[in-house]
Amino acid sequence: MPPRPRFDRRAPVRELPNINERISYPNLRVVDADGSQLGVITREAALEVAKERELDLVLVSEKADPPVCRVMDYGKYKFEQEKKAKEAKKKSHQTEVKEVKMRYKIDSHDYQVRIGQAVRFLKAGDKVKCTVIFRGREIQHTALAEVLLLRMAKDLEENAEIQQHPKREGRNMIMFLSPRKQAVGKPAAKPVAAAPVPTSTQG
Repeated sequence: MPPRPRFDRRAPVRELPNINERISYPNLRVVDADGSQLGVITREAALEVAKERELDLVLVSEKADPPVCRVMDYGKYKFEQEKKAKEAKKKSHQTEVKEVKMRYKIDSHDYQVRIGQAVRFLKAGDKVKCTVIFRGREIQHTALAEVLLLRMAKDLEENAEIQQHPKREGRNMIMFLSPRKQAVGKPAAKPVAAAPVPTSTQG
C-alpha cells in the first residue's frame, strides 16, 4: 500500500512586489517621480535616485528591454490600486431578482411598505418579482390581483418598467419589474388621486 501523502503545513508563498532591492536587473530604464525620463541607468544608480527622494523604485514593465522602473511612493500607489479595484467591484453589480409578496386584500400601510422595499431593490440595480398570493377561495379574484399589480407598476414607474405583465402561475399572480434606464418626465398637469387598494367582493 503506497504511503499516504503528507499534508503540507507550510504557509503559502506570497508573491512579493518587485521594488527596491528585490529588482535584480543590472540596467533599467527609469522614470522619475515627476514623470520625467532618467534614461537607462544601472540598478545601483536607480536605487540611489529613489533613496535621495525618500521614495521607492518600482518595476512597472518587466518585459521591456531594458525593464522599466518608476520612482514613486509604493505605499500610496498600492492604496490607490486597491481603492480602484474596490470601486470597480462596486460598479460590476450582479443583477438579482428580489421578491415582494402580498395578498390582494393588502392594507394601505403594508402596501406602502412593499413599495418602499421595491424602490430599494430597484435603486440597487436589481429586478423585482411582485407576487400576489391566493389562499383558498381567493383564487376567484385574480382580476383584483391584476389591478393591484398594475397599480404597483404605476406607483413605481419613476424607478421601474414592466418586464413581464401580470400573469397567473399556480396559486400566485406575478409581475416582473426591471430598473428604469431613463427617468420618466413628470407631467405638468395636476396629479390624479391614487386609486384605492382593491378589496374583496366576497361576502
